[in-house]
Amino acid sequence: MQLNEWILGAARKDARAFRQLYDACSPRLFGLALRIVRRPELAEEVLQESFIAIWDHAADYQSSLSAPMTWMTTIVRNKSFDLLRRAGGEADLDIDNAGFDAGIMASLSDPRANPADALELSSEAKALAACMAVLEEKHRDVIGLAFFHDLSHGDVARRLAMPVGTVKTWIRRGLARLHSCLTGGRTA
Repeated sequence: MQLNEWILGAARKDARAFRQLYDACSPRLFGLALRIVRRPELAEEVLQESFIAIWDHAADYQSSLSAPMTWMTTIVRNKSFDLLRRAGGEADLDIDNAGFDAGIMASLSDPRANPADALELSSEAKALAACMAVLEEKHRDVIGLAFFHDLSHGDVARRLAMPVGTVKTWIRRGLARLHSCLTGGRTA
């Protein structure tokens, strides 16, 4: 796959390969950053920091652990939340779980998705999205806030106005249901 080759080139400090990687991926990664930080100037800052990290850590990328876009998306997501924390803007996160879930499901079921889009979503991501979709809403909400939005149990409890113990229980039960769904009901 071309993205793998460009990341390998960046690992060798090949500026041309890195530029091709940037040109191919920056629009989508910028869109992700913009959805999280909600301001174009902040999204540009996140994108710049993310590509510096990609350049610096390209040699650490392991294609056996994740798809290239998944790896870069994780970097952008983490840089976005880091920027929000530094700016004290975490309280401004607009979490629309229904829209997030609907967006994931729509992208998975879109018959017009081109091959590049299809490759981006690994079979594991598709399985996770399908299992998340069948969780009870309360479990999906707490797991989404804790893992996709990187909030602590206490932050989730404050956001949802519920006791921390309840949040922990719902996360534990939701993760158990996800595990069961992902393994086809087999126990480890």
